[in-house]
Amino acid sequence: MTRSSTTEIYDLRGLKCPLPVLKTRRRLQDLNSGDRIWVETSDPLAVIDIPHFCEESGHLLVETASIADGNRFLIEKK
Repeated sequence: MTRSSTTEIYDLRGLKCPLPVLKTRRRLQDLNSGDRIWVETSDPLAVIDIPHFCEESGHLLVETASIADGNRFLIEKK
């Protein structure tokens, strides 16, 4: 499998629960298995909600990072 050198950043900053998870779920539907996407959020509950969503949906949460105005999650679609 060949990966692109760039991974899309899906900017969901400014949205409150449950919108970051709902929009992430919808965006992942358009991706192929194995594709990765960075999701950026400013909602403090996303550090609980996004990992929980990935676990329930079977997607791989590759990385979580704090950024200046929130958090960033690297998700690989399964």
